[in-house]
Amino acid sequence: MTGPHADSPYADGSHADGSYAVLRAQLDTLTTEAFRPELAEIDRLSTLDIARTMNAEDAGVPAAVAAQLPRIAAAIDAIAPRMARGGRLVYAGAGTAGRMGVLDASECPPTFNTDPAQVVGLIAGGPGAMVRSVEGAEDSKELAAADLAALDIGPDDTVVGISASGRTPYAIGAVEYARTRGALTVGLSCNAGSALAAAAEHGIEAVTGPELLTGSTRLKAGTAQKLVLNLISTITMIRLGKTYGNLMVDLRASNEKLRARSRRIVALATGAPDEEIEAALDAAGGEVKQAVLVLLGGVDGPAAAELLTAAHGHLREALAMTTTSATATATATTSASTSTSASASAS
Repeated sequence: MTGPHADSPYADGSHADGSYAVLRAQLDTLTTEAFRPELAEIDRLSTLDIARTMNAEDAGVPAAVAAQLPRIAAAIDAIAPRMARGGRLVYAGAGTAGRMGVLDASECPPTFNTDPAQVVGLIAGGPGAMVRSVEGAEDSKELAAADLAALDIGPDDTVVGISASGRTPYAIGAVEYARTRGALTVGLSCNAGSALAAAAEHGIEAVTGPELLTGSTRLKAGTAQKLVLNLISTITMIRLGKTYGNLMVDLRASNEKLRARSRRIVALATGAPDEEIEAALDAAGGEVKQAVLVLLGGVDGPAAAELLTAAHGHLREALAMTTTSATATATATTSASTSTSASASAS
């Protein structure tokens, strides 16, 4: 026999030594792999009935995530200060889990104007695995360690291992290696009591239960992973001052739609008319957050940039600085005026 299973006496690549029997026994213990006998004839239902069944299954996912909110919040509160010191957020997973991490990471630059190296998605097998399965990649802890070593992971970084089963070697290997480098670690799984959660400092287990299609964890488990990653990245960015209220003031306007949205955000934040918004954006070099500060703080573009730097990018803090400065100026003016009046009276 030739091909990928040439060393196996069986067409599916299994071995007589029982190694696949052990793995099968492990899978039998996972709720994400459980068989649903009540759905055994789902292929005989009408399309609408299948859609209703699937939609009903999905409805339970938010509750599974809600049960983990305290753990998610604790992880975010540990991630944010590290990123404020210049650390990175790195997702690591295989298959669907890896793709979810890459997706979330790739959305951060346009949404929050982050550097592409600040939030990183690693998928077992490399970028090509986004669209095509890379055989054996998820089974290697060493591959995960090598991928993280290439990033020179350190104490201010956070590594989030993602795996629906919670047993994927690549995800566990990523977390284990990250801990040896002093990085913060988070393990995101969809099974209770997972090895991944146990390996990480912060374990998050959004238990979504058996899938509509047995073992197809791109369904409910994948949806839960996306929801959790949304929470992690979005709230972390809020903590880093990337928003003003619920407005994306660090938006990167890289196309016509986003340029129009940037003007709408400035309008919502300031209530200024269009001509003032255009002038502020020109003064701010197109930076939305800076333009808002120009309008609300009554400063010019360079001053707004300096204030935001001093406030570590937090717009509310920068605005408070302009208020404090204005108050100090008014007080000084009043004092000078009083002194002048007193001198005039004395003479």
